[in-house]
Parts: sequence; C-alpha cells; structure tokens
Amino acid sequence: MGLFRSMQVFVTTVQEGSMSAASAKLGISPAMVGQHVAALEERLGTRLLNRTTRRQSLTDFGKTYVEQCRDILERVAIVDQDAEASRTKPRGLLRITAPTTFGAEVLMPALQRYRELAPEVMLDITLTDRNVDIVEEGFDIAIRIGDLPDSRLIVRHLAPYRMVICASPGYLARHGHPGHPSALSGHETIGFTPAARSPWRLSKGKEEVEVVPRMSITVNSGQAVRMAARAGLGVVMQPAILLASDMQAGLLVQLFPDWHLRERPMSLIYHRDRRMTPRVRSIISFVVAEFGAESEDQADRPAE
Repeated sequence: MGLFRSMQVFVTTVQEGSMSAASAKLGISPAMVGQHVAALEERLGTRLLNRTTRRQSLTDFGKTYVEQCRDILERVAIVDQDAEASRTKPRGLLRITAPTTFGAEVLMPALQRYRELAPEVMLDITLTDRNVDIVEEGFDIAIRIGDLPDSRLIVRHLAPYRMVICASPGYLARHGHPGHPSALSGHETIGFTPAARSPWRLSKGKEEVEVVPRMSITVNSGQAVRMAARAGLGVVMQPAILLASDMQAGLLVQLFPDWHLRERPMSLIYHRDRRMTPRVRSIISFVVAEFGAESEDQADRPAE
C-alpha cells in the first residue's frame, strides 16, 4: 500500500476516533482502514493503536508518529497549494521590451494597473528602438511598431500608432500658421532619427500631399523631439499618444487636423512555442485590453 495514503488513513482514524468512523469519512471499507494501519505497523515494526472491540487508543510511539504524519501531510498540502497557485496565479519574472518613446510615455504609466492585477510578477523592462530578437535575448513579449517579418513569432495587432503634426504657439506666432500641408516645406522641422529624412504624406479625401521636411534639428529621442517642439524650435510629426497631454494643455497646437497621416502598425509579439505560463497569459491579456484595436478581436496568428 502507498505510504502516503496509509498515513492519511491513520491520521483520519485517530481524528475520527474509530476505524468505522474513518471508513465513513474516507469512503472506504473498515477492513481497508484496518489494512492501511496494519501496513504502517508492519513497516515500522511496532504497534500504533491499542485496539479492543469497544475502543482504540494510541500507543506511546503512536502518539509521536501521528504528529509526525500530520506534519508531513500538512507540508505536502502546502506544496500542492503552491503548485496549484503557480499554475493559475501570475508570479515570477516577466521580461518585456518596447520602443523607447512608447515605453516611457505610455507603457510605464499603464503598468501600475497591471501591477494591481499581478502583484507577484517582477517586471524586467528594456526600452529600445533596436529590433530585438526576443527568442535569442530571452524576452517573454515585445511591443513593436512597424512591420513584423519574423515568422517564428505570434502577433496580436494593437491600435495603430496615429501620427499628428504640431508646433508650439510661440513658433506659430513667429513663423505663421501654415494653411496647407504644402507650406510645410518653408518651415523649420524637427526630425526623429533614423526616419528624419522620410517624406511626410498627408491625405484629405482624394487630395494627397507629400512634403519633404526641411530638418533644422534631428535627434534620436522622441522625448527630445517633443521638448524641442515645446521650446518653439520647429514643427514636429510625432505619435498622437505622445503629444496628447501637451495639446490638451495648450503647449502644442495640432496642424491640419482634417488631414490624415499614414498610421504605423503596432503589435504585441511573443514566442510561437513558449509555454503559456500564467504571467505570460496575464501580460498578453493586459496589453491587448489596454492598447488593442477597438474594432478587432483577433486570435493569435503567426507574424507575417
């Protein structure tokens, strides 16, 4: 008979006061209860219970042994509970990588809400605009802006990165408010490298305009581009999600709100073959709920 099961039967017999009561509690026959106790006694080479037709009592060794059995059973129960929790409760280290500007300005504030949902998850976050190989570098998930060529990964589409063109009230007071996108060619602009020299394409109905901006400043930090615009150094094209608070505060003015700029796709990616631990499932659900495209409820599919 299994030693662990026999210990359970023995402890229940002592707790219930008789083998017949233990059999009712455990759903086994009284004879089977007796066999479990007898198996323990044979294994130990000593009696555990003094048994008569009317009552049972623990031997001196039985008193010590039942406490040891209770301790062992309790420890096993705790381990089982921990194992169950590890299968259902998010915990452990979670490694995330995201673009620098999006990560600093948008993701980091949102993670306070995630921490409330998963307080036992430790977050290791790397913000970089480098195209990180999450498989080789050991990340659980990544948020990407742009195309996703890696077919080893699973992609969940998020709300696209909507762009806006802005300038500070001070800059517009000095240089005038451009009435049409084509007028931007005569304005100072601030560019985010490495895409600083790319044309700005705007559309309104059937009309399309392509402007090659005259960059007076290029910088490799989205936050620096934002601060330069606020300081009146020029016109910028940046993500709306980055400039929203400045526009609401009147620090920046949106130009051409009726015109559409090309949106950049934003996606959540993770390993195709990664085992779905609770912490990975929890962050995927959170990111999709927080930043997902409102009109779509997409299932996981390979990156294309």
